[in-house]
Amino acid sequence: MPDTAAHIQALLTRRILILDGAMGTMIQRYKFGEAQYRGSRFAGFKHDVKGNNELLVLTQPQVIQEIHEQFLAAGADIIETNTFGATRIAQADYRMEELAAELNVAAAHLARAASTCSWSKRYSTR
Repeated sequence: MPDTAAHIQALLTRRILILDGAMGTMIQRYKFGEAQYRGSRFAGFKHDVKGNNELLVLTQPQVIQEIHEQFLAAGADIIETNTFGATRIAQADYRMEELAAELNVAAAHLARAASTCSWSKRYSTR
């Protein structure tokens, strides 16, 4: 695996790098209801989860990866994981604090998959 920090530093000496945009805003475009936030895994969960955007990495992973891919297609050089509220403290609002670690790992896998897919598309024809 290449030295990522050195690679980023080298790129920064040549140009400005573009960071992805507002994940929450992109998620809102899908207009998910409670059922979509829950998915099948949390269908019987006793508390409301609508608005728990981080939960979508487990219940709607294809959407989160698609959003990452949209940012990359628009020219982002760097994407962040969908983990703004994937802490035990933030997840306590939904009584899901035990999921914090799982959310972070799943989010990282989705961002990696999107970047790998994007990299392959960008450089496979060169």
